[in-house]
Amino acid sequence: MSRESSIQATERFGALVNAGTFDAFPEVVAPECHDHDPAPGQHRGPEGYRQFFTQLRTAFPDMKVEVEKLVAEGDSVAFAYTLTGTHQGDFNGHAPTGKAIKVRGLQIGQFQDGKMTERWGSSDELGILKQIGAIPG
Repeated sequence: MSRESSIQATERFGALVNAGTFDAFPEVVAPECHDHDPAPGQHRGPEGYRQFFTQLRTAFPDMKVEVEKLVAEGDSVAFAYTLTGTHQGDFNGHAPTGKAIKVRGLQIGQFQDGKMTERWGSSDELGILKQIGAIPG
C-alpha cells in the first residue's frame, strides 16, 4: 500500500471518529486488526473500535480529535493529536461533571489494502481523570 493510501485511510478513520459514524469502521479497519494498546476489554477489529469510541462519545458527546502532526512512510502512519470534549456521561465509572477536557495522544497505524491492520498508541487518560476531578491534579 502506498504512503498516500495509508494517509487517506487514516484521515477517513479520523473523519468517522469526529462524525460519530462508528458503524462505518469496517471501511478502514481490517476484521482482525490488532491493537497493541487496547482499552480494557476491547475486541479486535472494527467492532472493538466501535465499542471503544461509542463509550468515549457517551462520556464526551462533543468529542473531537484534531491531528497536530502526521508522519507517514510506506504503509505506516504516525500522528500526534489533541482530544477535546465535555464530560457529560459516565467515564470509567466517573459520573458526569460538565468539565471540559483537552489531552494529547499519539498513534501509529499499519495499513494493507486501505485498512488498518495494526495499531500502537497512547492517550493521556490520567490527564482526563485529573481534568474531570476524578483524581487530584
